[in-house]
This record gives sequence, structure tokens and C-alpha cells, in this order.
Amino acid sequence: MASRDGNHWVAVWTAMPQLTEDDNMPPAPFKQSDLIFHNCTIRQTLRVSTGGQHLRVKISNTFGLSDLRVAAVTIAIPKAKESGRPMAGSRAILLDTVQPLSFNHESFIDIPSGALVVSDPVRFSVHPTQVITVSIFMRNGQTGGQVTSHPGSRTETWMSHGNHTMAEDMNGPNTQSTFHWYFLSGVEVWQPAQNCALVLVGDSVTDGRCSTDNQNNRWPDLLFDLMLRHKFAQNIAVLNQAAGGNRILRDEKGPNVLSRLDRDVFAQPGVRYVMIFHGANDIGTADSDTQSQQVIGDRLIQAYRQIISRVHAFGIPVFCSTIGPFMAPNTSIQSYAEPTRERTRQRINRWIRVSGAFDAVIDFDRVLRDPYNPSYLNPEYNSGDYLHPNVKAFHAMAGVFPLDIFDKFSNGIEMFD
Repeated sequence: MASRDGNHWVAVWTAMPQLTEDDNMPPAPFKQSDLIFHNCTIRQTLRVSTGGQHLRVKISNTFGLSDLRVAAVTIAIPKAKESGRPMAGSRAILLDTVQPLSFNHESFIDIPSGALVVSDPVRFSVHPTQVITVSIFMRNGQTGGQVTSHPGSRTETWMSHGNHTMAEDMNGPNTQSTFHWYFLSGVEVWQPAQNCALVLVGDSVTDGRCSTDNQNNRWPDLLFDLMLRHKFAQNIAVLNQAAGGNRILRDEKGPNVLSRLDRDVFAQPGVRYVMIFHGANDIGTADSDTQSQQVIGDRLIQAYRQIISRVHAFGIPVFCSTIGPFMAPNTSIQSYAEPTRERTRQRINRWIRVSGAFDAVIDFDRVLRDPYNPSYLNPEYNSGDYLHPNVKAFHAMAGVFPLDIFDKFSNGIEMFD
């Protein structure tokens, strides 16, 4: 909903909520049996895309089994880390920038199981690519043994007992860090009518596997850096709704794509473009016999068509990328590397390229593959596991994205043209 002057809320940062698995639970002493984060402050940094003068923060209890009592929340600008290191992952903040957040004019809120809340708007100026700090204090912690989080943060998070939401530096004797985002699921900024968002739905490659911790050099981050130089694209936020291990058809690392479209795409304010870069995990985890691969290929094409139909119902264009290579010398190096799975990948990519089902195709397979052995990643782009591209590859992926595509579809799509 827009105001009389056309301004509206636009999501400028997201992290796909996931159930925290046992091996990603917070370290002791912040987890005691089924009581988690008791009397604890969690300080987290994140990088917004487009900026503005007013913002609000979303906190999620999607997978919690009990109410999440949030006792206090502040936002601030982080201090640069020692030796000129980036602000991302910093445990310290600039005190003159700290602002408390409220929820319906209260400093605390109870978030029911399965729910999320949005803070009251606060005047807090952020520029494009601004790194901000969100500090959350949980006096009572959460019971039930389940926590909502996003394990693929690639950004250092700090935690300490006591309320440190206003503290300049969380450096007490019981302070610990981990690379994880907890409870945060979005930041929204009040922006002019022309501003909007692109949602990227993907798996570990989009989530930033093999990017550099605290450097914000995932391919979506690098894409946004390029968009800032483009007259039209600079007003479009990039929302990364990807998760490592995620699938289109089955729950694994987070809910399957077909089940999470409403939460991760349609519920995000300001969305005007959607891109799908997904399917490798569905192919790679399906049995490798010919019949199983035929079935998974058929079902993926059905699922792509369902995604297109649902997104098009909102008048929003859908872009898609081909699936990158994952063959390896043997399956002990990369378990996906079976010839039958490679044939399915080629089949799906051929359908993506020639079916005309998507409004545009970004051919990352063509960018990533070895020109002499196209079933393999280019050796320059191989992180070492033959599946995940490295940071050099992320730069190449961002560099081939056709930025004029946004202007082309600025008015959405016609269902029956």
C-alpha cells in the first residue's frame, strides 16, 4: 500500500527463515537443554541494498515451539573492525547511532509460535549497501528446543549473557561468536514509488556458499553493486531468499520452494521481479537410476510451470537461470556426479532455454562450465567440490546479468498478450 505521495514500504534485506539444526544450535552456555538464549543479547550485522530515511525490522518465530519473548531491540551503525576490516561481523557499534526499536509502542513483544512481527517505523538513515547492527535481548530465552534462524549468514554474530543492546562493544568474558543469523528475517525501508525489489529464490550457490565471511561477496551482493551504476536498476533492492541444501520439491534445508512462495516472495513488500536459480539439489539427491531421474525431471518442469503461474498471477515477471555443472572425476568427490543426473541437468537446462516459459533466461551454466568439458565447472571457478562456484565465478555471474531486463519489464507482464 502506497501513501498519497506514492511512497511505500520496500523490503531491502531478507534471510530465509529455517529450522536450526542440532549442529547449528548456539554454543553452550547459550543452550541449556531445551532453554535457548536465556538472559542473552544477540548482536548481528547485515547489509541492506537500497536505502532511505525510515526503516523497520522483521523478527521471525516461524519454527519456534513456544512464544518468543523479545525484551529489547536496538539498531545502530557498526564500528569498523580492527586493522581496517569491514564493518560486517563487527561486535562494536557507534553509540551516537543507537536507536531502540518498539513494537506497537512497547519495548518488548511476545511472538507466538509460527509467527513474525514487524517493528514500529523508526527514523534511521541508511544508504545503499549500508551495514547495520541489530541487537536483540531475550530475558527469558525460548523453550521447546527449536529456534528460527538462517545458518548461511557468512557473517559473524555475537552473543553474551545480559542486556547489551546499548553497549558500545560486546567484549565481556562470556561473549562468543558464530556465523549464523538468528530470528531476523527482513528489513523494510520507506521509499519512493519507483523503488521496488527483485527476489532471488535459490539454493547454496545463491545463499553464498564459498563466499568470503564478512565480505558480502555472494553473487547477489556483487549483482547489486553493479546495479547501483545503472540508471534504472539502482532503485531495485535485491532480496536473497536462498538456503543451502534447499529443494524445489521436497523439504530438506528449509521448506520446499513450492510451499514457501507465499512467505518468501509474495509477502515481501515492493516485489516487482522474481528470479529462480534452483533445481540442482532435487536432481542430485534423487536416485540415480534412469526411471528416478526421468520422474524428477518431469516433476521439476511441472514445478517450474507452477511457479510461473503463481508469480504471473501478481503481474510479476519470472526470470530463471540454467543449472550449473556438477560432474566430477568420481562420486567420492561429488556425490551428484552421476551420468544419469547430468543428463537430467542437461534436459532441464534445454527446457529452460527453449520452452519460452520464463520471461527471461540468464544462462549461468554457459558462464560457469568448462569450455572444453561442459559437464564440469570451469577449473578457474571450481571451489574444490565441483558443485559450488568460487568468488571469481560470482563476479562472472553478476557481470553477465542483463541489467536492461528491469527496464524492459518495469510495467510487469501481460497474461494473455
